[in-house]
Amino acid sequence: MRRYLRIVVLCLACGFCSLLYAFSQLAVSLEEGAGGGGGKPQAEAVSWLADGGRGAARGAGIADLAAHPGGSHRYSLKIQPVQRIHLAVVACGERLEETITMLKSAIIFSIKPLQFHIFAEDQLHDSFRGILDNWSFLQTFNYSLYPIIFPSENAAEWKKLFKPCASQRLFLPLILKEVDSLLYVDTDILFLRPVDDIWSLLKKFNSTQIAAMAPEHEEPRIGWYNRFARHPYYGKTGVNSGVMLMNMTRIRRKYFKNDMTTARLRWGDILMPLLKKYKLNITWGDQDLLNIIFFHNPESLFVFPCQWNYRPDHCIYGSNCQEAEEEGIFILHGNRGVYHDDKQPAFRAIYEALRNCSFEDDNIRSLLKPLELELQKTVHTYCGKIYKIFIKQLTKSIRDRYDRPPKER
Repeated sequence: MRRYLRIVVLCLACGFCSLLYAFSQLAVSLEEGAGGGGGKPQAEAVSWLADGGRGAARGAGIADLAAHPGGSHRYSLKIQPVQRIHLAVVACGERLEETITMLKSAIIFSIKPLQFHIFAEDQLHDSFRGILDNWSFLQTFNYSLYPIIFPSENAAEWKKLFKPCASQRLFLPLILKEVDSLLYVDTDILFLRPVDDIWSLLKKFNSTQIAAMAPEHEEPRIGWYNRFARHPYYGKTGVNSGVMLMNMTRIRRKYFKNDMTTARLRWGDILMPLLKKYKLNITWGDQDLLNIIFFHNPESLFVFPCQWNYRPDHCIYGSNCQEAEEEGIFILHGNRGVYHDDKQPAFRAIYEALRNCSFEDDNIRSLLKPLELELQKTVHTYCGKIYKIFIKQLTKSIRDRYDRPPKER
């Protein structure tokens, strides 16, 4: 009798193990089947869900928004999450097309899944939602939409600083409290290589560094800050905040040296006193405030080369970004509206090529030849004379991402 009992127990144990194995194989097959098509990187199995509602109320404070972030359609993860790259942008006014083109450039070349944090005026939310929902077949990104939100007691003053909504980036560490690290970019940014590569610079931060930016100028003779600034600024020529990589956990924890009090202040406590002290002396709004902060805390800033934030100033008077000459442009920054006029046609050619590009592999592969022909028409300008640096890294990114067999990507 005992022998039969042992056999029954053994059979039950084997059956239980077989059941566990079957479930594990089912989970693996679901995860593998969730990847996007066209050779794009695979993401988790997800479902396209609505949060309900259109975001936080207009009158909500930063604390309310931090407690209830988002408010848009987004992917809801159903299987164990993978590490995502968090990318933030702030869009106001006529910036919808620029922002969508920037997001597209990030998706085309990136390897890891992306999490977009889009801060936009209420009237832009439906447009963003409609376009991004149509990209849901890619399954390589999530997005969350947020209203433009400032501290209620000073909202009007912050909103009109420099450009509408531009200073929103200063409050991202206070709003996105659950996000450890974040890449903020202006709407007029184009990625010419994977976002993963600038994200990897976080690993190069030393123990005191909390953020990374590029210099405002390479050539002091044409620099703004060293010639005209009426406030402190970082380094020899200041820094540009159009591409800003942040360890937001460190930002929230740090106490900052300043010239307003002998006591060190935390991020949420230093911003308004800085604005009150310098508002009559600053020209570039929130970027100037960041320069003042890092002037007093230089050990906290990691400075990356100009090729990670390449602007017309790097070629408009002759080439002055050596790193871009050697390796090509990694991130293009079309400030001064150069994507939309004829002053810098080389910048506009890159923008229009990516704006008109679809996500199909063949379309991306065929982007280069017509783009180079357009760039050759720009050699009458200083930037056009060095047009090859505009496509050097772009060519490598397309080759690495789309000319290899899918299993090698």
